Amino acid sequence: MSMTSATADEFETHRPRLFGLAYRMLGSADEAEDVVQDAYLRFRGTDRAGIEHPGAWLAKAVTNLCLTRLTSARARRERYVGTWLPEPVITSDGSLGPVESAEQRDAVSMAMLVLLERLTPVERAVYVLREAFAYAHRDIAGVLDRSEADVRQLYRRAVRRVGEARSRFEAPPERQEELVRSFLTAAREGDLAALEKMLAADAVWWSDGGGKVSTARRPVEGRDKVARLVAGGTRKFASHLDFTVVEVNGTAGLAAWADGTLMGVAAFAVSGGRISHVQVVMNPEKLEFVRGQLARV
Repeated sequence: MSMTSATADEFETHRPRLFGLAYRMLGSADEAEDVVQDAYLRFRGTDRAGIEHPGAWLAKAVTNLCLTRLTSARARRERYVGTWLPEPVITSDGSLGPVESAEQRDAVSMAMLVLLERLTPVERAVYVLREAFAYAHRDIAGVLDRSEADVRQLYRRAVRRVGEARSRFEAPPERQEELVRSFLTAAREGDLAALEKMLAADAVWWSDGGGKVSTARRPVEGRDKVARLVAGGTRKFASHLDFTVVEVNGTAGLAAWADGTLMGVAAFAVSGGRISHVQVVMNPEKLEFVRGQLARV
């Protein structure tokens, strides 16, 4: 086996973890893939004798590449048309690691990724490495070239900023899927009473069209308004669509199709036995990765 082949094979053992790290940092599957590829090129071009622990070296490379991208991403997102949501990822294939527990599902949820947008790039790095990958403060300090005391302070600040608005979604996957299927049936039938019964009083509906697809540019809040939006929108715009139930970012969701073309993906959050919010991504640029995933199913 050539040195290049051996390097590629070794890198592939780390790829899933690196992708999961980059995606949590960026909220973009497409950019995460680019970062992982950039890390591989750096790995391949570095003297292996100087890399004692490849996994740690690669995690540091990916983290720093993400920090660079996040700085410019913030400016782009301030100019984004309408609501910005992360790119959806199908998690039933293990793309973001195991999502067996409520904590694991919550950590990759669309809602959590939106909350992470509140953090500075370095706070986000500290939070993701600590919460999602169980890095010790000392190891994070090594990744970021900061003192351990500085890392601890950054982590406390990140936890405070995320934790204030964080809500855990404890409904088991079976209950989530059951609710989503019932919700779809009620939407197709225009059954407002049934929709309202499944929605939490403070339910919120977010739509991300990125200015490329016509959607509500602001969140729709409240059980009544969301129910009317869903019933009216299904009748006017979605009656011709086919829907499949999928696991999106650790929660039950729907993929909408028109003549075999993926038109949108919705992620549902369930809390207290009711749907607390729905996040719908329709921006076609944000559907490329998940389109590829679904094509392989």
